[in-house]
Amino acid sequence: MPLPSPSRPLNLWIALGIPVLTAVLLILLELTSLDMDLAKLAYDPAAGQFIGRHSYFLEDILHDRAKQVVIVLGLGAIVAFIGSFFWQRLKGWRRELGYLVLAMALSTSFVTPVKAVTAVQCPWSLKEFGGKETYSELLSPRPATDKPGRCWPGGHAATGFTLFALFFALRDRRPRLARAALLFAFGLGSVFSIGRMLQGAHFFSHNVWTAVFCWLISLGCYYWVLYRKPVVDSEKASRGKPAPTSSGGSGLAPR
Repeated sequence: MPLPSPSRPLNLWIALGIPVLTAVLLILLELTSLDMDLAKLAYDPAAGQFIGRHSYFLEDILHDRAKQVVIVLGLGAIVAFIGSFFWQRLKGWRRELGYLVLAMALSTSFVTPVKAVTAVQCPWSLKEFGGKETYSELLSPRPATDKPGRCWPGGHAATGFTLFALFFALRDRRPRLARAALLFAFGLGSVFSIGRMLQGAHFFSHNVWTAVFCWLISLGCYYWVLYRKPVVDSEKASRGKPAPTSSGGSGLAPR
């Protein structure tokens, strides 16, 4: 059986550098009021609530129904992966499907336990926006409360950004389709993020952090499961080496 082709070149300086730089900028963002300023743009003081707080479209369509669609996609990946053991047409995609299941599962399952550990409050729970809780920066101690927050990172944003896994699943075999999947995942995650910001469920930085985590999880799973380093061609490797000494011609064995 022929060996699988090596993966397309992967520039880790870009693939890792951009999310790490983004994480550094997000930490520095804590020194500014950008999160609060953006949240205030979506808050209606006269009504005492965020403009999208009770929006049917944002809650029922963009949140509930859209999440269900992504869940169905994830279940489809699981079914396809299992089917690859029985259906010949899917057999060649078994590793990619297995990767997709793993990356999507990790990109969504990390959210709930991290929320419980960080206990960050949602904007709609804060005193500045009609709630009762006190605001605190991500790296600051949490004020005493009977209702710890569960808003960092963004769960619904992760539902969209988990589709970064589609990009990595396709990048070596369908590069053009992979780029389209990357744009789709980024766009969907951004739309989900904006929707929840309009509802007061998350600050801007919560969702960007989620995108960073989902990208790193998808990248790590890709490197572990699918990435195949280019193999040095044996002919090129042998160039420059001295040719072996021949004992032919004299009929005498070398001394």
